[in-house]
Amino acid sequence: MYNFDFVKPASVEDAVAALGGDEAQPLSGGMTLLPSMKQRLNAPATLVSLTGIDALKGVCRDGDMLVIGAATPHAVVARDAAADYPALAELAGQIGDPMVRNRGTIGGSLANNDPSACYPSAALASGATIVTDKREIAADDFFQGMFATALDEGEIITSVRFPIPQKAAYAKFAQPASRFALTGAFVAQYANGVRVAITGASENGVFRWSEAEAALSSNFSADALAGLAASADQMIGDLHGTPEYRAHLVGVMTRRAVAAAH
Repeated sequence: MYNFDFVKPASVEDAVAALGGDEAQPLSGGMTLLPSMKQRLNAPATLVSLTGIDALKGVCRDGDMLVIGAATPHAVVARDAAADYPALAELAGQIGDPMVRNRGTIGGSLANNDPSACYPSAALASGATIVTDKREIAADDFFQGMFATALDEGEIITSVRFPIPQKAAYAKFAQPASRFALTGAFVAQYANGVRVAITGASENGVFRWSEAEAALSSNFSADALAGLAASADQMIGDLHGTPEYRAHLVGVMTRRAVAAAH
């Protein structure tokens, strides 16, 4: 590591002010940022911790929405979202190991937008709204490619608003060591149709599988996906699997998610 300043503000306003400094970077759970700093791949002059801001923590229901504070750890989501959004709670409970689940946060995961992270699929499939200190961003506009989001420099996610679906489920084929999704599918049924989001498969990050959405909106059953196949174009190819393998997993995980939703 190397020398850097550490700031732990107690309010969003103070955090925004601190992030206005040169080479300042927000720190939430630190599950990605700290390892990258240890490897000298990232070298902020100041870390601005968001973990001391109570306004950024907690899970609550607001009408037909589930609102989750950005600094809420995965373990708390797994516990406190279970009654209102079981599929989201189950997803949170599958992330990493106990240390990751107790330190990592939903806001940090969404802001990092790792192409194999679980939360982006839930946000995109739910049509969630990402609320920041400046504005509200629809999930369809938020994710802009691998590790890329619509966030401006110094902009902080404060909460995430999830419309609660009629039915939903998440299925992932986990990489055994990291517990990241080699490929994962989140399926959510609403009154106006079905949304399907895929993570872990594409070089462009999380994406909606529109062909599956159309089929499932007409018939919400795994049988509706018979004959559908995702394209291997721009799928990730690495030591864990070829693009063709990941394209195959897209269909397998989506069918499993639909079956689990029932």
